[in-house]
Amino acid sequence: MDNVWLALAITTFAGLSTGVGSAIAFFAKRTNYRFLSVATGFSAGVMLYVSFVEILPKAVEQLAGVAGQRPGNLWGVVSFFGGIGLILLIDRVIPSAKNPHEVRGEGQFDAVHEGLSPQHALHASPEKLHRMGLLTALAIGIHNFPEGLATFLATLEDPHLGLAIGVAIALHNIPEGISVSVPIYFATGKRRRAFAYSVLSGVAEPAGALIGYMALRPFLGPQVMGALFGGVGGIMVYISLDELLPTSRAYGKGHDSLYGLLAGMAVMALSLVLMT
Repeated sequence: MDNVWLALAITTFAGLSTGVGSAIAFFAKRTNYRFLSVATGFSAGVMLYVSFVEILPKAVEQLAGVAGQRPGNLWGVVSFFGGIGLILLIDRVIPSAKNPHEVRGEGQFDAVHEGLSPQHALHASPEKLHRMGLLTALAIGIHNFPEGLATFLATLEDPHLGLAIGVAIALHNIPEGISVSVPIYFATGKRRRAFAYSVLSGVAEPAGALIGYMALRPFLGPQVMGALFGGVGGIMVYISLDELLPTSRAYGKGHDSLYGLLAGMAVMALSLVLMT
């Protein structure tokens, strides 16, 4: 039970980091894009390393303990790609123009700091902007459900591992909070409302964790946990390759993205060595 509360706390911390991104967009005098590049690259490095080195092997180990080594390997791979398929399906369902994981141009963020009107920044009617804001809020909520469940399940399995993933997700949510709040500001012209929507979108992560946990709790045994853990690895690899690295490259200069990626891998590798 203690791990459940810890898992919920870490997932909530990760989810509400969208508010940090929104605060950067609206209240900082200048957005530090190189910091965002290194931070998102770091997050991708943590997720990729831990997915292949720790999460997938643990999933196979649990499944092999129930079904045998060869079937365990097979079902571990199936669950891994099943996680990728789940998040890919979500991305396919949500139109790319409204998808908050699509990288926004720096000029839109700069327009906020320069005090330009939403209509001037996007050259769109208020009706279209309002619709885009609502769809963006819905889209980010849907995306955050599986991310929250992934963080929650990882913490249940291993609190140290869950904390590392929670920090990576939190870093990932900072630029995501920017990409959510800015379109909503363009839709409404109100910074406080955009900030509130950004924070609420992050609430979808602990909500997704709780709903998923309550639905799966009666079935949580070694076999189900192994399959879910494999799916978590797949989800995190997809997030890293499809969202974090493109965002990191868009915000950074030179090798900023690569430096962040390698630093994330190195920190995760060192922490896993120290935990053993």
